[in-house]
Amino acid sequence: MATDGTPATRRLVLASQSRSRRQMLEAAGLRFEAIASSVDEPRLRRELEARGADTRPEAIARALAAAKAEDVSRLHPDALVIGGDQVLALGTEVFEKPVGRVGARRHLMAFRGRAHVLISAVVLAEGATLAPDLFGDFLALQSDLSPKAWPRYVWIADELPATATNKVLKRELVAHGADPVGGQLWTREPRGLRYVLAVAAE
Repeated sequence: MATDGTPATRRLVLASQSRSRRQMLEAAGLRFEAIASSVDEPRLRRELEARGADTRPEAIARALAAAKAEDVSRLHPDALVIGGDQVLALGTEVFEKPVGRVGARRHLMAFRGRAHVLISAVVLAEGATLAPDLFGDFLALQSDLSPKAWPRYVWIADELPATATNKVLKRELVAHGADPVGGQLWTREPRGLRYVLAVAAE
């Protein structure tokens, strides 16, 4: 409740610029903002497969919806963020959006005489924070970052060693190495794609 006794207004954000999704919320009479996420859907699907994650169509739709909601929620922690995704499946095979007429023709030929399913998933996120088990997912969303460039160690700290003019003291960071003082240290196994909490430093 607000201080004057009226119900508090909750900020609502749709993690998409999709016209159909905007129209659904508008038809429901909801006031919201539409902010597109930076999720690279094809790349995230490949990462899920590489990690041996659940790649059933419904699991993929859920993972993509969650990734979109959490991606926008990290930038807007005060809002309730809606992430949504749809997956077209023929049995266990998932079809991505066709590219051009040739791609559309291939899809239509595959669907001819067979039943296909359109699976929808919706996920709500609020105040999403970055945790070690989700950090790999976050990096996978960065379309310009190859997995080869993922850091082996990640140090989470409230502040970095710096000069009076706020210039980061890189030599001190290097000196700490994989044994930082304060904060948390996350590690990634060689050639792995998941991060774990190595130590909560004192």
